[in-house]
Amino acid sequence: MGRKKCHPSAKCKQHPSSNKKISPPKRISPAKRSEINVQCEKLFHLSSNPAYELQLWENYGEILAILEKVKRLEEMKIDASKRSEGIDHFVKWLVDNGANVDGVSVAEFPGYDFGLKAERNFTEGQLILEIPRKLIFCTQTAAPELSVLQNDPLVQHMPHVALAIALLIERHKENSEWKPYLDILPNQYNTVLYMSANDMIELKGSPTLEASLKQCRNIARQYSYFNIYFQSSQNLVSDLLREVFTYEEYCWAVSTVMTRQNRIPNEDGSKMIFGLIPMWDMCNHEEGKMTTDFNRISDKCECYALRNFEAGEQIFIAYGARTNSDYFVHSGFVSTENEQDGFKLRLGISKADPLRKERIELLGKLALPSNDEFLLKPGIEPISDDLLAFLRVFSMRKAELEHWLHSDKVLDLKHVDCALETAIEENVRRFMLARLKLLVANYPTTLEEDLAILETTLTRHKKIIVRLRVAEKKILKGALEYVEQWIKA
Repeated sequence: MGRKKCHPSAKCKQHPSSNKKISPPKRISPAKRSEINVQCEKLFHLSSNPAYELQLWENYGEILAILEKVKRLEEMKIDASKRSEGIDHFVKWLVDNGANVDGVSVAEFPGYDFGLKAERNFTEGQLILEIPRKLIFCTQTAAPELSVLQNDPLVQHMPHVALAIALLIERHKENSEWKPYLDILPNQYNTVLYMSANDMIELKGSPTLEASLKQCRNIARQYSYFNIYFQSSQNLVSDLLREVFTYEEYCWAVSTVMTRQNRIPNEDGSKMIFGLIPMWDMCNHEEGKMTTDFNRISDKCECYALRNFEAGEQIFIAYGARTNSDYFVHSGFVSTENEQDGFKLRLGISKADPLRKERIELLGKLALPSNDEFLLKPGIEPISDDLLAFLRVFSMRKAELEHWLHSDKVLDLKHVDCALETAIEENVRRFMLARLKLLVANYPTTLEEDLAILETTLTRHKKIIVRLRVAEKKILKGALEYVEQWIKA
């Protein structure tokens, strides 16, 4: 009873990050500040108007054009200082504040940037790390100044946004007690916020393109919102961030949160909150079981070895059940061995369907939405029970809908061997075959071509994108073979 699971939400530094630091800009001239404010007003309109959601790619291009102007006006400068210089100070800070990091160290690993190294042998299930609550960066332990924004709608209703602003507060205030941790964080990431339009176009045909564009749109809206707010408000946080808040600063803070945030119980255990767990968040991902708990009795995050680790080896943890699309958008990596992967297939009941009311009612009895994303899974059973049931309802005629609406065995529709009219099952299979072929054809390249591309020299971002395409196409290929065999049977 003393332990609650600590849930990795979206954390990873699975691929190399730049060691260059983005320094805050010098004081911006009134003329440039005025132009930035004008551009932010345009940016807020572009990223907030729902009409633009029907033209996401065009909207993304317009947003990028404004952001390029903003970044030039904000005069971002690059500092060549190294994260590695802060490691010793960081570890000392951890130990001085009650963390147990005995037997592990921070080290660089080829292909991973920084990670945790075993300094001695660990056996599966053995305790590796203990991080006390007071060292976990969250809105309860850091940036008390944030309380002046407690009624702000973004801060109030979006915990990850609140955490990002808290990071910026601690980064820019004098004598922050979190400086040893902030100095060890990556200075740039591989999230979609750092990708160019040339990178993004490589996602053509992938359902992940829409999610990526929406993510960039959302962050642009948040940046413009806070820029306008800090320039027009008089309070402690605005005074601190007014001259140093830039788009790239916000991208850094948001990406830090996206790639490292985790859910832990709050102090009284009444709810789960988001936090950043120093040292533990240096671990990179490996497929396996979840081995991190939050011990309510000791009030510490505890990490156990997911397998045996020998001295000198990198220590990995499992981040939990997430698709590669989610990893890509929020964490900037793709897991080639992801057993929890899935291809997001959006399906819905048309508003023009004359049987729409009956279909939605039957879907309600199955606890299924009328418009949602379903996952095609890798492996021998790519079509889930929920997806199968949706497709059956989608394919029914009026008589079948009326029959199942009054049946006390409606949940049988989720079973493969449910006794259904042959015509319905044939419609389901034909629909899936046509849809899968269309999804495969949407990509400009084939699976074989992408595998060949991976053997060439690629930029960091393009390599991640091609890996994602390969993972998606393998799932589609498996599902297509499954449906073809299903039709033959």
